[in-house]
Amino acid sequence: MPDPDYQSLIDAATWAFISKTNGHYPPDTTQLTITDQRAIYDRMCRAFHRGHPAGVQVQDSRLGGVAARIYEAALASGTLIYLHGGGFVVGGLDSHDDVCAEICAATGLRVVSVDYRLAPEHRHPAGYDDALAATRAAHWEGPLLLAGDSAGGALAASVAHALRGRIGGVVLIYPCLGGDRSKGSYLTHAHAPMLTRDDVLFYGAVRHAGAEPDDDPTAAVLHDTDFSGLPPMVTFSAECDPLADDGRDYRDAVRAAGGRADWVLERGLVHGYLRARVSVPRAAASFARMTGALAGLAAGRWPVV
Repeated sequence: MPDPDYQSLIDAATWAFISKTNGHYPPDTTQLTITDQRAIYDRMCRAFHRGHPAGVQVQDSRLGGVAARIYEAALASGTLIYLHGGGFVVGGLDSHDDVCAEICAATGLRVVSVDYRLAPEHRHPAGYDDALAATRAAHWEGPLLLAGDSAGGALAASVAHALRGRIGGVVLIYPCLGGDRSKGSYLTHAHAPMLTRDDVLFYGAVRHAGAEPDDDPTAAVLHDTDFSGLPPMVTFSAECDPLADDGRDYRDAVRAAGGRADWVLERGLVHGYLRARVSVPRAAASFARMTGALAGLAAGRWPVV
């Protein structure tokens, strides 16, 4: 199957972001040790780090026995548990530090970034267990929301399934939700910039020490058999991403069970575009839609996009 015409789908600003990101990665990155991969990812994230907006207070803490970083600005209108991306293998409190601070400033929500355990030292369900424990331990008044990008989106969705009735809303950002790897966007965008189908398979194998389970909703919510009683949720997918169809399929499953779910396919964008929210107008517009959705969910509104 030929690749899509990425030269026409992706604009110049996004190509510049892709080039800057790729400049931090050697061509054989997945062949390096996990320690080296984490160091490369951390350096790349530091290169994009924008600091904190004025008025955002930050404190490292623990929640449910899990390390966390709490962002607050004035009087919080609710609490958002944020789960970072990184293929369940890389990333942490620092990799998404400025993203969380900006979400806090834009929404008025208290943002709690969770430093869940990573594979391969801690295989599934360790990361899920940490995300669930931290969310269960959230003790603040007001609505409780979940959000996450990529691997963190998978964790946020799985926690929402486990805590039906407690979560006020969910925003998922280019999440990996367990779709069929043999069709759809997994093939159409198998060689997309920033994330390939082989990358998805690699990280899944690291997370599970081999084959991924096909019947475990704590690992991937599209494997659940019950989509009823879930909180309202919005999924944002990048068009040029093998994971794109996961968001559509999840929306359809939740709606079929009578729930409230929307899916936004961001045209011409690529996996990881949160880091492009300043340099790429399309990414900036998407980030504004995300924060608007979070603020709307916290206020009990629907629809929010």
